[in-house]
Amino acid sequence: MSKTLKIAIIGCGGIANGKHLPSLSRQKNAELVAFCDIIEERAKEAAEKYGTQDAKVYTDFRKLLEDGGIDVVHVCTPNDSHSEITVAALEADCHVMCEKPMAKTTAQAQAMLEAARRTGKKLSIAYQNRFRNDSQYLKEMCENGELGDIYYAKAIALRRRAVPTWGVFLDEEKQGGGPLIDIGTHALDLTLWMMDNYKPHSVTGSVFHKLGQRKNAANAFGPWDPEQFKVEDSAFGFITMENGATIALESSWALNVAEYGEAKTLLCGTEAGADMTSGLRINGEKSGRLYETNIELTPGGVAFYSGDEESEADREARLWLEAVTLDKEPLVKPEQALVVTQILEAIYESARTGKTVYFDGTEDSAAQDSAQAVLNK
Repeated sequence: MSKTLKIAIIGCGGIANGKHLPSLSRQKNAELVAFCDIIEERAKEAAEKYGTQDAKVYTDFRKLLEDGGIDVVHVCTPNDSHSEITVAALEADCHVMCEKPMAKTTAQAQAMLEAARRTGKKLSIAYQNRFRNDSQYLKEMCENGELGDIYYAKAIALRRRAVPTWGVFLDEEKQGGGPLIDIGTHALDLTLWMMDNYKPHSVTGSVFHKLGQRKNAANAFGPWDPEQFKVEDSAFGFITMENGATIALESSWALNVAEYGEAKTLLCGTEAGADMTSGLRINGEKSGRLYETNIELTPGGVAFYSGDEESEADREARLWLEAVTLDKEPLVKPEQALVVTQILEAIYESARTGKTVYFDGTEDSAAQDSAQAVLNK
């Protein structure tokens, strides 16, 4: 029988209540025993809804870790605190699942990776889009070589008008940026994972503040306050990998575009191509003719029956806890998430300086080489 894991949630806001807490509460080997938030009422509400009868409530994560008795910590706080809390939790002998992105900066992400290595505890980053049915299917195709050598890709995270107006999403100091670091990070992670390529050579980026200063703008989440809109409304990157493969990254919260979608990838290989722009579609050439195939993913394959299908959030939670209890590598390795953060930071840097950022011969390259050594083990 699997060991029952005692879990603490640090940060009881939207992502904790929308994903982590519901999915963890459905895992048979998980007990939610501690809740921490700087707003005590939020922690209390989460504890009452999801916690054990004797669950504890905190406003200081240090006190939570000091009290001990925790096996796993989920970090669901703003980006600027990911590193500090994660490092402290790892050093308190806890395994850690941290929300995406890994950290606000490469240096902070590197500190997290080093702490995981130093303590021997497991660390994973919550890139839940890897756990979707279409993602799992396409990954298997890539691993089987059905697309061949993937040399061009697009990482797509485009919203027409869906600027998050709550929390600290518009605060550059807390988050490190806007749509690029918020949703672009998902699309980039998905694309790198499909390509199994974590060696960037250069990055060129463009960041725009074109629509954020408009008043009373149409928005899925209600009008934003231009005075509070401190981050970009769209950002784009062109990434060249060491082997010559290239990735175009598109991200926006507000952009005049008719076709949009989040956490999608488009892959072009020597044997076939694939895209998630409208369902999962494979294209290629057979017997001298071009073909396109739309992949229909239905659980069980039984007509008129959808089955009790596991959600991506539940699958993420289950496989993460299995990695802890069975001492396996998590699906999302911290070395992989570090490279995502490096590339995002390089896009912002390139946009700021107007120059291409090269990874060769720099400290970033050294950190990347260190991460790659672990990936190649």
